[in-house]
Formats: sequence, C-alpha cells, structure tokens
Amino acid sequence: MPKDPVMLLSYVNLKLRDFYSSLDLLCEDLDADRNELIEKLASIDYHYDEEKNQFV
Repeated sequence: MPKDPVMLLSYVNLKLRDFYSSLDLLCEDLDADRNELIEKLASIDYHYDEEKNQFV
C-alpha cells in the first residue's frame, strides 16, 4: 500500500469501491492494520464512512 496519505486515500477508496464491501474485509485481505490506516487518513482529515464504504 502507498505510504503517502493522499495516494493511500485514493488507493483505499478505489479498493473499497471496486472490491470490498467493508473496511474490515479490505484490511483482512490485504493484511493491513485497520487502526493504523484510519489514523493515517485522519491525519489528512479523512474519516471512514461505513454507510458510503469510503473515506470522506
């Protein structure tokens, strides 16, 4: 996964839109730390919206 938060945002939202129905499934499949991902994207003021299944 990209290290840059802006690139990570684009990558994660694309994956959520096209391949995963939840953040938990994405993290499990990609062996990613959910809390680390949330914190990294929060640093650029993006937060996970479960209803939309994307970071907004």
